[in-house]
Amino acid sequence: GGMILRNLKPEVYEVFEMTGFVDFLTIEELRGLVMNLTVEAKVENIDPLTNLVNKQLEAMGCSPRVQSQIDIALDELLSNICHYAYGDGTGHVTVGIEEIAEENAVQITIKDYGIPFDPLAHDDPDVSLDIHERNIGGLGIFLVKKTMSDLRYEYRDGCNILTVVKTL
Repeated sequence: GGMILRNLKPEVYEVFEMTGFVDFLTIEELRGLVMNLTVEAKVENIDPLTNLVNKQLEAMGCSPRVQSQIDIALDELLSNICHYAYGDGTGHVTVGIEEIAEENAVQITIKDYGIPFDPLAHDDPDVSLDIHERNIGGLGIFLVKKTMSDLRYEYRDGCNILTVVKTL
């Protein structure tokens, strides 16, 4: 066993440095990581989670327009996890937010251990068709694809990992 300290606040790191603890403790700096939170995958947890993300976005100087786009994307992606990832069971979802200063962007990572599902693998809906001629579903993910700067999906170690990048 062992212990790893991650993402210490600067004032805490300074105390560890002054006392010499940095010489024998394992301290990892997760550069740019602002928040990493795991909650039960329930619809009622989406708003509080989005509010926490918004506080971080405001601290990064994110414009209201970009913040609204990220809110809509989070609502869509988290709703899908809450409704479909765990079938009739329950599970958790983890949302991480990281500032990518050199790209003036934010990266949001959403993880769940539900049914494997790649939302990017499906064809986009034909939005040129009349609303009555369209198939049901797919518009939310389509909207996320159109408003975010980059989306990546991977399934690793039983975990769905969706990475969303938005230029600020």
